[in-house]
Amino acid sequence: MIDNEQLQGHARFTIRQKTARTANQYVVTVAGPGDCEGEVVAFARRKVMSAKEEVTIYTDESRTSVLCTSEARQADDFGAVHDVRDGAGAVIGSFRERPVVSLVRSTWAMEQPGTPELTGRERNRAVALLRRVWEFLPYLEYVPFLWPYHFDFTATGGAKRLMSLDRRFGLRDRYVLDIGSADIDRRLAIAQAVALDTLEDR
Repeated sequence: MIDNEQLQGHARFTIRQKTARTANQYVVTVAGPGDCEGEVVAFARRKVMSAKEEVTIYTDESRTSVLCTSEARQADDFGAVHDVRDGAGAVIGSFRERPVVSLVRSTWAMEQPGTPELTGRERNRAVALLRRVWEFLPYLEYVPFLWPYHFDFTATGGAKRLMSLDRRFGLRDRYVLDIGSADIDRRLAIAQAVALDTLEDR
């Protein structure tokens, strides 16, 4: 089991959705050569029928130690602020979707005390539009959108990419999380990455 200090020393992770009946689950590992799965550093679990959006992220699949949690401040999660807390309950950051601009292109704001706010948005405008059209095409509501899509996070108002999340092609959701700044708390980054899957029903 990796501790938080060791976790902060890594900059690239894989996130793989794991099939379960009563919860959305994700295995987070250090990305190895060719982005293969290395050491497990986190295991995220979200109950599918909970009234308020809440995700618990453990240090591994045994679920004996909590790495962090994320919880919406209100039940309506569209635009709600989600607080991320460490295992002791202290807030380490937050994230929220920006509802108006997300109607065309999904956009998020991620905040961490002492660092600039980050804005994350879908990299490809054409894919963003296609995803939205896909939702309204007849007979496709139960067909997953398989085309890879990506999110880039930059300092609000800036252009340099500080974090990215790339979806890999396949039936099950699998992502590569790349963090380009030593200042970003890896726990917050992982919580935000999981939210990009769960909150948009990817």
